Amino acid sequence: MRLGIVSPVVTRVPGAHAEWERSAGIEELARIARTADGLGFHHLTCSEHVAVPADVAEQRGGTYWDPLATLGHLAAHTERIRLATQVLVLGYHHPLEIAKRYGTLDRVSGGRLVLGLGVGSLAEEFALLDAPFEGRGARADDALAALRASLSRREPEYHGAFYDFEGFVVDPHAVQPQVPLWIGGRTARSLRRAVEYGDGWVPFGLPVDRLAEMLAAAELPENFDVVLSAGRTDPSGDPEATGRALRRVREAGATVVSTAIDARSATHYCEQLEALWALAGKTD
Repeated sequence: MRLGIVSPVVTRVPGAHAEWERSAGIEELARIARTADGLGFHHLTCSEHVAVPADVAEQRGGTYWDPLATLGHLAAHTERIRLATQVLVLGYHHPLEIAKRYGTLDRVSGGRLVLGLGVGSLAEEFALLDAPFEGRGARADDALAALRASLSRREPEYHGAFYDFEGFVVDPHAVQPQVPLWIGGRTARSLRRAVEYGDGWVPFGLPVDRLAEMLAAAELPENFDVVLSAGRTDPSGDPEATGRALRRVREAGATVVSTAIDARSATHYCEQLEALWALAGKTD
């Protein structure tokens, strides 16, 4: 079981972030990333929203750091930890735009990119960006197929229902022969999409029992990543509850566990990372 973290600071969803994160910046985040990297954590995350309507921000939050700029900076402060977008909204980008920008991130990070990708659900943001909202599932499927054909290739070629291109050079591009694609979602369709087009599934907003049922009913490919959240944990303050949370998602089928961490400061967060890492070793 590999262990990753839901990065603090980069998002502020009401009720899901600590007070210290309001005044924290890239220095604190880089310190946390270096600690996680040194311990051996699998990945850290950064999600994507371009602009959230003010009324929606009251529920979803309005602070979302740009993943490309954020992960590019953290790449320079780390050596091993994977840099995961969780998630990019496929409908906001042309596949070659993702291939070029995030392929460059893969290059500068030495092949540590994980592309977490999703269909998206915020209609107002789609409209703002002039991106089609209706039919976004079929368009996302085509975008995933186009990405699979394009990442790591200097002269990609793809001919699909929504995306059609050849005769273009994308350089630099990803250095990994196959960049891991983790597909986000909370439906059976998202799991099928992940199995068909991706290398892993990153569900959200579902109880663990339901996740276990969905995974048990699915035929998963070999080496397929199931990235489940252990929720918010307090490794040093409540190690027993944290251990139970880790075991529960592992038993549900997780191959990678991603967790948010309660902390009072960046310093305390790093201490919590050390406690979590030690606890995860005992849980295994």
